[in-house]
Amino acid sequence: MATIEIYQTKTGKRYRVRYRTPDRRQTDKRGFRTKRDADAFAATVEVEKLRGEYVAPQLGQITVAELAVDWLARKESDQKPSTYRTTEVAWHKHVQPKWGKTKVVDIDLDAVERWIADMGRTIIDADGKVSKKGSGASVVIRAYGILAAILDSAVKARRLPRNPARGVENLPRKRPKPRTYLTHDQVALLADEAKDHRVLVLLLAYCGLRWGEAIALRVKDLDLLRRRLTVVQNAVQIDQRINVGTPKSSESRVVPVPEFLTFELAGQCEGKALDDLVFPGRDGGYQRLPVSWSGWFEGAVTRAGVPRVTIHDLRHTAASLAVSANVNVLALQRMLGHASAAMTLDTYADLFDDDLDAVGIALHQAASVTGVGRLWAESTKAADAQGKKNAPPA
Repeated sequence: MATIEIYQTKTGKRYRVRYRTPDRRQTDKRGFRTKRDADAFAATVEVEKLRGEYVAPQLGQITVAELAVDWLARKESDQKPSTYRTTEVAWHKHVQPKWGKTKVVDIDLDAVERWIADMGRTIIDADGKVSKKGSGASVVIRAYGILAAILDSAVKARRLPRNPARGVENLPRKRPKPRTYLTHDQVALLADEAKDHRVLVLLLAYCGLRWGEAIALRVKDLDLLRRRLTVVQNAVQIDQRINVGTPKSSESRVVPVPEFLTFELAGQCEGKALDDLVFPGRDGGYQRLPVSWSGWFEGAVTRAGVPRVTIHDLRHTAASLAVSANVNVLALQRMLGHASAAMTLDTYADLFDDDLDAVGIALHQAASVTGVGRLWAESTKAADAQGKKNAPPA
């Protein structure tokens, strides 16, 4: 059992708790200002030992930055380069400045919630100017997730009995940005104004490929007789370097190609070998993402006079055109490479608003042959009869 002793310091008496660790070694913890605090610690230690939850206090003296070294190394090997780059930036910009030098044992839930609130807060100075712009919900959630995950690793390593960052109540909610969907006519105008990139624009707008998947397509990935293409690779630009790997889902997928587009793709592949890129850059390698404000895509959007869209909006357009053509959700999920149909529905819930009308119509038709329908019909007739009775004579 733990014992409590009094000792003197320059600032007054203090209490020390002596106890044995689960491996029977003698240790102590000192510095308690009151006997009540010492008793509480002693009781907690004994309970944790009985439950097998005891964590040696000195193990919690490691800082978040020290733990982050191994955690980031694991993430670099687990995540795709583009995802890891986002993680790395969030760590250096938001997590490390606040928590890097903090010992994990000194972190508490209140401090984490204050940090979350501060990240999202916009500060306006006395002159009415914004001196600090609050971070968006996605940035805050990502930064919090990194801190919580690092502390999870501390729990697994038995440096903490529990994660002090779990259980926050003030995480912001992501609000989906309104999307712009192009019509068939607008896609045609945009493709024409894209000139040399005409077929690429059509592919993005009708097959729903991501930019990196489209520029990584090779001639051997096309099966135009069956009107299919296979997404095998994804070429992602990180800073000025292009990293080639598997698609975002880590799995290849087969995507249907509209018949009119097979002729366009056939012309694009003319004279190329099977291993050649379908849409190579000027140097024959992978195309780079056009600059948002002055690239060929921005110029095509301006000349075509279509709503302002990004290249990724063409993927959303593909989903919209497919839904308007009554493509079922499972087929759309496979085309887009989503992990599940639920993800597709969540992502494009706004495209299925017409289904709500269909539900109302179907329920009305079903109710018409039941007592509910007959009662509704009778009440309508009664109302019409009362109206005629009260009408003034002609």
